Amino acid sequence: MRMRIGILEATPAVERLDLVAPPVAAALSAWSGPVPVAEIGVAEIDPELADTAAFCERYGVGLEASANCVVVAGRRGGEVRLAACVVLATTRADVNGLVRRHLEARRASFAPLDEAVAETGMDYGGITPIGLPADWPLLVDAAVAASPRVVVGSGLRRSKLTLPGKALSDLPNAVVLDGLGR
Repeated sequence: MRMRIGILEATPAVERLDLVAPPVAAALSAWSGPVPVAEIGVAEIDPELADTAAFCERYGVGLEASANCVVVAGRRGGEVRLAACVVLATTRADVNGLVRRHLEARRASFAPLDEAVAETGMDYGGITPIGLPADWPLLVDAAVAASPRVVVGSGLRRSKLTLPGKALSDLPNAVVLDGLGR
């Protein structure tokens, strides 16, 4: 199967596990979702261009086809609950509204960089929904889930995954929310 990301030619990620972070490789190796794992592609990129705007400009990917995965910390009392949110690059995650309410938290904010990296086992700027801790809620914007194909991180800054949005919404810990991206 041939998969293109803008001007990049992607190959099935299971054939290039060296291009994804270890937790992503483990998740892909154990993949059992309704979207065949062969439909998840990976392409190597310049790690200096991993951030969304630079990546999209250099590799010819529209922002509407690029999804960002952010780690959020919800706090209530002394308890902190981590979650991940996936929204299109054309929007921002509604952290202080929808995410906070979904986590039943009094406050919610983006998790500190060091904590996000340590808890995911992934590079900052490459965090992806595939391979996240199984006990984390994964909040997926409905627009991402409906996308025929999106680009997300690979767990590393030196590559990107491309996959049908449905693959993300079918992950075991995923909850699809309308209006998560605003």
